[in-house]
Amino acid sequence: MALVPCQVLRVAILLSYCSILCNYKAIEMPSHQTYGGSWKFLTFIDLVIQAVFFGICVLTDLSSLLTRGSGNQEQERQLKKLTSLRDWMLAVLAFPVGVFVVAVFWTIYAYDREMIYPKLLDNFIPGWLNHGMHTTVLPFILIEMRTSHHQYPSRSSGLAAICTFSVGYILWVCWVHRVTGMWVYPFLEHIGSGARIIFFGSTTILMNFLYLLGEVLNSYIWDTQRKPPSWQDT
Repeated sequence: MALVPCQVLRVAILLSYCSILCNYKAIEMPSHQTYGGSWKFLTFIDLVIQAVFFGICVLTDLSSLLTRGSGNQEQERQLKKLTSLRDWMLAVLAFPVGVFVVAVFWTIYAYDREMIYPKLLDNFIPGWLNHGMHTTVLPFILIEMRTSHHQYPSRSSGLAAICTFSVGYILWVCWVHRVTGMWVYPFLEHIGSGARIIFFGSTTILMNFLYLLGEVLNSYIWDTQRKPPSWQDT
């Protein structure tokens, strides 16, 4: 019976991400018309990652319901592959990238919002949409982690994947700057090249740390629940 509420919750989260993406893309901002469009912003990339992830979660739930009790080995094998993809996406992309976006955005915003989210953007992006992009990502992903156990990949392959993503995005940001002469994020304009290297290196390290944090949190939640009470150990 616990599966049905989880399904409904995931569908609701998926629909909310679809709504956020549609509303964001409908905004006519100058930055959307320049080289790279919305894809130069990690926030937008993260929204796509979260939407795809929860789409896979919904598909996994539907497949699980349809194959339950069927005894079809081929369907069960396909379900296992889908579940593995779901778990990999949470471990390598959805959790570390989602938590990174929330943590870094609000940290820089609290220090000086003009460095990351200029007040001018309030004329284009309503407050609810801003929180949909930069706040609700965290509770949504924590709810998913709490409601379902996810099998993490080997630590070496997981860290290699998140490093590849981090370095790839950094190179993309540098390429956009090379083509346009402008940095994607305003604060990068105000620091020297050495500071940028330190910042990019720090973000990669933080991404790795968040991957490990997700692994530990997932293990803590589910290992604790699976461990029998102390009175049953005897």
